[in-house]
Amino acid sequence: MFIPIHDRNPLTIIPWQFVTLALIVVNLAVFLWQNSLGEQALAAASYAWGMTPSVLWQQRLLPEGVAILPEEMTLFSYAFLHGGWLHLIGNMLFLWVFGDNIEDSMGHARFLLFYLLCALAAGLVHALMEPGSQVPLIGASGAIAGILGAYLVLHPRVKVLVLLFSRIPLHLPAWLLLSLWFVFQFVSLSITGGADNTAWWAHIGGFLAGMILIVPMRYKRVPLFDRGVEH
Repeated sequence: MFIPIHDRNPLTIIPWQFVTLALIVVNLAVFLWQNSLGEQALAAASYAWGMTPSVLWQQRLLPEGVAILPEEMTLFSYAFLHGGWLHLIGNMLFLWVFGDNIEDSMGHARFLLFYLLCALAAGLVHALMEPGSQVPLIGASGAIAGILGAYLVLHPRVKVLVLLFSRIPLHLPAWLLLSLWFVFQFVSLSITGGADNTAWWAHIGGFLAGMILIVPMRYKRVPLFDRGVEH
């Protein structure tokens, strides 16, 4: 739909987006580890560290030797695996462009907690809506959708440079960009019925969680909806 390039929204509280960068490094390191595995080991890792709804709800058990974590812990670990370079790069680009301002709004430690809670919410919504699925959920998209939801609540008037349809450069207000992104999830879900292996419900759940969590987790001096802020 669009590729974010840059937002006109400098940091005002923290000097540097330490956790945002650390998350990118960790995701990259995990992906390089995934790439080092053979085909069978990679499939086993996806089931071991990914979140499979039917396993989470104990409708199905993983083979002995594959299960490494308690099922509940995969609601966090799945968010650090990716299915390919494009999957990884796309997620990390969204994290880099939008994550720093959310980290700025609440500080490093709370931002890490926020990120994990959004991943948890995204995974739970996916598992609730697809309870019998035997396909492991992987990817940071749900957690990053939470960042997008929080950004919409904090900075709706910020102009974001994007490549529309991957080629048309435009400066668009965040409220328009992110609202369209959210609507696109429902449209895609209705068209595909979830049959395209994209976890649309995880995106929706993460986005809504981010919109809700940003209110209590931000510093109280950080205004909502850009009130009193010039952009």
